[in-house]
Amino acid sequence: MKTDVIKLDASKAGSIDLDDAIFGLDPRADILHRVVRWQRAKAQAGTHSTLTRSEVSYSTKKIYRQKGTGGARHGSKKAPIFRHGGVVKGPTPRSHAHDLTKKFRALGLKHALSAKAQAGSLIVLEDIVMGEGKTALLAKAVKELGWKRVLIIDGAEVNENFAMAARNLEGVDVLPSMGANVYDILKRDTLVITKAGIEALEARLK
Repeated sequence: MKTDVIKLDASKAGSIDLDDAIFGLDPRADILHRVVRWQRAKAQAGTHSTLTRSEVSYSTKKIYRQKGTGGARHGSKKAPIFRHGGVVKGPTPRSHAHDLTKKFRALGLKHALSAKAQAGSLIVLEDIVMGEGKTALLAKAVKELGWKRVLIIDGAEVNENFAMAARNLEGVDVLPSMGANVYDILKRDTLVITKAGIEALEARLK
């Protein structure tokens, strides 16, 4: 699959052949859904917690006499039926992560890349090298290119000046090739990958 390569100033810089096994698949929503669920579950903090009746802070004194009240026989205000009492079977801190094989995760990334290519939302940049890390310069280039919610994937390392310029720019996110993931790709309207990023992704996913 052949696609055009552009520069940051929107001028053409030739073309590149994309691997059909990575960028030319027919995207499957079920695969993308499973990988995104795995990502979000792994990222979930799982710090939710409640106090049981043995953990709440309350007096241990019997609340009223056993007999003669005409009511139920209670011995503790910590019981779950009382206000400020303990919680029965409430959430405790735990990990929400579940297993997903490396092959399936790689397949999910291929389908995410293919989905962007099929939708016409994939752009290949020659490089993202900038002489100085000025946000105003990058903001102007992004506006001229018509990018709004964009994810930019570079090679093994992101150009330092470009990363600095993009840091305060709303709607522009930058990742090295190893950071490329299904959730971030699908969340943005446009996916921009440098030539170095294409090479790194193809080497990673073969």
